Amino acid sequence: MTVIDFYTHVSDPLRVAVQLVRKALPQHGKIRVLTEDEAMTAQLDKRLWIEPATGFVPHCRLDSPLASDTPVWVDHSPVHEGAAEVLINLQRRVPDFFSRFERLAEIIGTDSEAVSEGRKRYRFYQERGYMLRAHNLSTR
Repeated sequence: MTVIDFYTHVSDPLRVAVQLVRKALPQHGKIRVLTEDEAMTAQLDKRLWIEPATGFVPHCRLDSPLASDTPVWVDHSPVHEGAAEVLINLQRRVPDFFSRFERLAEIIGTDSEAVSEGRKRYRFYQERGYMLRAHNLSTR
C-alpha cells in the first residue's frame, strides 16, 4: 500500500520538490513529479537544471522520447504509464493514479486554498486507510 508523506507550511513548493527529488532519486530510482500546469512544469524543469549550482538531476517530460531512459519525469499530465516508485504531487487534487506508487509526497503551500485542499486530500487518504505522515516545514 502506498505510504503518503504530507509536507505542510511550504513557502516554496518547487524548492521542496527539488529537494525531495534529489533525496529520493538514489533511494528509489524512478520519480514522477506531477505539476499543476505548463507554467509550473517549465519552472520546475529549469530549477532541476540549476539547483544546486554544482548539480544536475536527469529529468524530462513524460512524453519525451527519452522518458524510458530518464529517471525523473516532470509533467502536468493527468495520466501515468509505466513504472515509478515515487510520486511528488504539486497539484491541489488527488491524482487518479497515486496508488500505483510505493511513495507519495504531497506538498502543501501556505495560502488558504492550498491548506484547505491539502486537508481534503489528507482526509481522502485517511478514510481509505493509507499510512500518513506529516512534516511541518514552517520550523525548518
